[in-house]
Amino acid sequence: MSDAELTVTVTGTVATVVIRNPARRNALTSAMWRQLPVLLDGLEADPAVRALVLTGADGTFCAGADLGDLDELLEAGDESIAVAAEERLAVFGKPTVAAIEGACVGGGCQLAVACDLRLAAADARFGVPPARLGLVYPALTTRRLARLVGPSATKHLLFTSELVDAERALRIGLVDEVLPAEALAARVAKVTSAIAERSRLTVAAAKEIIDGRADDARIAWWHGQVRASGEAREGVAAANERRPPRFGWTPPVLRDARPAEAFLRVHPEVADGSGRPVTPETSVRSSSTDHWS
Repeated sequence: MSDAELTVTVTGTVATVVIRNPARRNALTSAMWRQLPVLLDGLEADPAVRALVLTGADGTFCAGADLGDLDELLEAGDESIAVAAEERLAVFGKPTVAAIEGACVGGGCQLAVACDLRLAAADARFGVPPARLGLVYPALTTRRLARLVGPSATKHLLFTSELVDAERALRIGLVDEVLPAEALAARVAKVTSAIAERSRLTVAAAKEIIDGRADDARIAWWHGQVRASGEAREGVAAANERRPPRFGWTPPVLRDARPAEAFLRVHPEVADGSGRPVTPETSVRSSSTDHWS
């Protein structure tokens, strides 16, 4: 039985997805790439989940894609399961935080960039190695990286395939914060806790608008949600009364009662080679907050 897997825990309002493949420094196999969108679909449909943390097991984020699946990768090009998983993560309807230790290379960097925020330990190392392998980095992935760090830094990462340390990653905007490894878990918990306390309406609207996924009609819809929900009145009242706000807005239910199966009907690429769905591991709820360290 393979040790390569994605595991999920849900602690309070925060879900954590952990990348595990100890034999290959948490490189993602084809099955893991296929599994990720299904896991995300289920977590997005869970009303208790307010934020998502993506991390790697045993002090390593992810060393990339498992190149044992090279033929499949070459055949798919920009239509690969890796790109599909990256895009599913990027459009996940709740805030996402990559908690990065050790290697964050190739497919690992691809997923980290698709998250909303990236917090890194001081020992983190980042790299985009297609030029070492003779591959063309997917266009969607390349453009997303360029939006984050700018054209010049993107070219440097892609042209040279050099690894950059956490401090340089911070300077170019690849990560948002760098912390001692022993402080990373607490900081991630603090950030996700703060997000969970804020207005879900504000956060969801901001994510769509910042990511360029809200046209004028959608922005008008968001303003309508503010007026109809009473969210702003509650926020102002709480500020005036010097108390924590009790925000009540929840996103409309867009998926049916069996979210993984619904997603598979639209995205059959996340089924395994036999045509059977790759089902998500049952979420484990716990009182502990430090599941990913």
